[in-house]
Amino acid sequence: MHPLAHLDHDYVWHPFTQMKDWLKREPVVLVKGRRSTVTDAHGKTYIDANSSIWTNLHGHSHPAINRAIRQQLRRVAHTSALGLANEPASRLAEQLIQRVDQKRKSGSVRSNRLQKVFFSDDGSTAMEVALKLAYEFTRRTRGPKSQPRFLSLEGAYHGDTVGAVSLGHIDLFHQAYSGLLFRSESVMAPYCYRCPYNRASPQRADARDYRQCHLECVQKVERVLSTSKRQKRPISAFVFEPGIQGSAGMIPQPKGWLRLVTDMARDHGALLIADEVLTGLGRSGLGDNRSSPILGSQREDVQPDMAALAKGLTGGYLPLAATLTSQAIFDAFLGEYAEFKTFFHGHSYTANQLGASSALASLELLDSEHSPSHRLNLEEHLRKALQPLWDQPHVGDIRQVGLIVGIELVKDWTRRTPYDLTEQAGIRVTQAMAKRGVLTRPIGNVIVLMPPYCTTQRQVGKIVTALHEAMEEVL
Repeated sequence: MHPLAHLDHDYVWHPFTQMKDWLKREPVVLVKGRRSTVTDAHGKTYIDANSSIWTNLHGHSHPAINRAIRQQLRRVAHTSALGLANEPASRLAEQLIQRVDQKRKSGSVRSNRLQKVFFSDDGSTAMEVALKLAYEFTRRTRGPKSQPRFLSLEGAYHGDTVGAVSLGHIDLFHQAYSGLLFRSESVMAPYCYRCPYNRASPQRADARDYRQCHLECVQKVERVLSTSKRQKRPISAFVFEPGIQGSAGMIPQPKGWLRLVTDMARDHGALLIADEVLTGLGRSGLGDNRSSPILGSQREDVQPDMAALAKGLTGGYLPLAATLTSQAIFDAFLGEYAEFKTFFHGHSYTANQLGASSALASLELLDSEHSPSHRLNLEEHLRKALQPLWDQPHVGDIRQVGLIVGIELVKDWTRRTPYDLTEQAGIRVTQAMAKRGVLTRPIGNVIVLMPPYCTTQRQVGKIVTALHEAMEEVL
């Protein structure tokens, strides 16, 4: 075992990891990265098939981002945002708002357009900011005695801070902390593959394409909103991941669903909070007109009141997050000092200069002349490469939204028979993929593929081949 692996075993506690299992084998200790690959302490090179837990956009050690960080290091690495401003964060806020505004379709111009940016550290804190802003905005606009209520989807995951966990509905993750949480409402998610209202028999295709239903999932949202309003306990905010739910198991939404339910929520007076931690910054694909929206919600012309960006914001380099919000929400916190209407929330590393500088470089790469077409080509390469996997009897569903892919493993595709989580089908398959030089991490029995944007067609082929061979070996 490598000396660094010994150090890890002796001192490090890993997130979302059963450490008893972890300590049974030598971990992969990564020491270097270049473009779509990473190299371990023994010199073995792997394709980073999940972009280092969904964060890396342009590849490792990108010269433009490296250069931006080095240039900022010559000036200053960090100063506080409490009572002070800095250049990179100010420019980044401007760039984010300009890009969001430019990508809106003419028909979606509304007074709630995003105009202000609150910086934090990661996806959890970005959602915590949105939650607190929505909570206090509701009390200030509906009266201090109002009880703000939040609606999110079944299987939702919005982060690990206590507020963000309260918005989530994954028992395996959240049940242990139930005594710490406030209650939030949940509503049926559009999980076409396992939807009880989908009357279609299993086919060898994405379940969204052959579903037979009446969009009962939309009716469920309407029912919750109407009931809450009738009981005079209206929903304050609807929280959603646009296009696809990530940690729920890469659950994609059928086309049109997002616009329908957000229009309903808006009509019932609810704020719209878009969790774009996974779906933003081009990850969920181009728009219908081949535009390159910075928010996944913009692909269906949905204008949220708040949007949380993180993960890929710095290109996968440094912890930085942003909560974009409307002028109306910002204005609710304006007042004289003695009124104490300030937003009492903040972080030591808010608006960090190194993070903001890398984010500016990443946004410039996203806007480069060939970036949209290259991402579209990569999306098509993935789609074509995945088609032969339908011949695998343990593949139940292949779900793709842009450059996000989830492959659900099953015991019997003809009956959609799931593996029990204790069988660790997903973990065993990804371990077998690692032996073949491809790294990713499953969500239960769903294999996640989410490569950096610089991944080549040849590397896509190697990723899918490794997955196919790993399923043959393990299952």
